[in-house]
Amino acid sequence: MAQPDPGTQSPDGSPAQPTQNRRIELPIKIQHPVVLEEQAKRAADLQLRIADLITSFAGSMNFVYIHIAIFTIWMLFIESKPWPTLTLIVSLEAIFLSTFVMIGQNRQAAFQQAKADHDFTENELELKTNTQLTREIHQLTTELHSRLLRRSGPPPASSAD
Repeated sequence: MAQPDPGTQSPDGSPAQPTQNRRIELPIKIQHPVVLEEQAKRAADLQLRIADLITSFAGSMNFVYIHIAIFTIWMLFIESKPWPTLTLIVSLEAIFLSTFVMIGQNRQAAFQQAKADHDFTENELELKTNTQLTREIHQLTTELHSRLLRRSGPPPASSAD
């Protein structure tokens, strides 16, 4: 059992006791190469960052709450007959939001395709490597088997005449 470092103390000033089942969490986070490439591309392009901000906000409940408040204020206090102007504004907003949704879907589809292509290439390479290793193991096993048979000599003749 590990002994505590004499210089190590717990928060209350007493010597620290060793922890038997201490779990060490490593801060290493391995990400898919395509994910890293996509993050770099989004970070480098101002238009993509703006589109990401708009779509993330438009897909939130804050967006819904703000619109409920604005529409309520508009209908109750700003115009006595709000429908023509409000309908125009909502229609224009819907056009732009649907465009952002389609942009997001297209980008997501391209990302998924790039990830699938990368994974397919990696899996094909692994399959080829495994096939080659299997062939080599088979060849070595066959060679080892034939050497063992040669070393042990021919099987004894049976005397069942």
